[in-house]
Amino acid sequence: MQVKDMMTSKPEYIDVNASIREVVIRMQEQDRGFTPVAEGDRIVGVVTDRDIAMRSMVDGKMPDDKINTVMSSKVLYCFENDDIKDVLQNMSQNKVQRLIVLNNEKNKDFAGVITLSDVAEHCKDGDLAQRVVNCCRHYH
Repeated sequence: MQVKDMMTSKPEYIDVNASIREVVIRMQEQDRGFTPVAEGDRIVGVVTDRDIAMRSMVDGKMPDDKINTVMSSKVLYCFENDDIKDVLQNMSQNKVQRLIVLNNEKNKDFAGVITLSDVAEHCKDGDLAQRVVNCCRHYH
């Protein structure tokens, strides 16, 4: 199976100039624990609820600070046509639960997001299900 068969296509993203407060409100409205961060139409980072909580507590970030002060600017990605087993290996190696999906290696346009939850929802074969379980072991 390929990433495009399981991913969330074009989820909303937040502008790099948005405040932490705006991002938290948007994440609550969407019932999501993360959001891609964009500058124009280019993804420049990802922020999770954990990033916001940790950096607010430890670094004293305030709700009106810009989201780029807490986001992760190391964007891990895969491509729509990648095999899902390779993507799960990538997630496991990097200890992440989600990757940005780009349409192809030439254009690298934002196509969506793939999460462990997306993969788990589509698991029909035992090998794939076991790979999801193995990825999840990094989070306990």
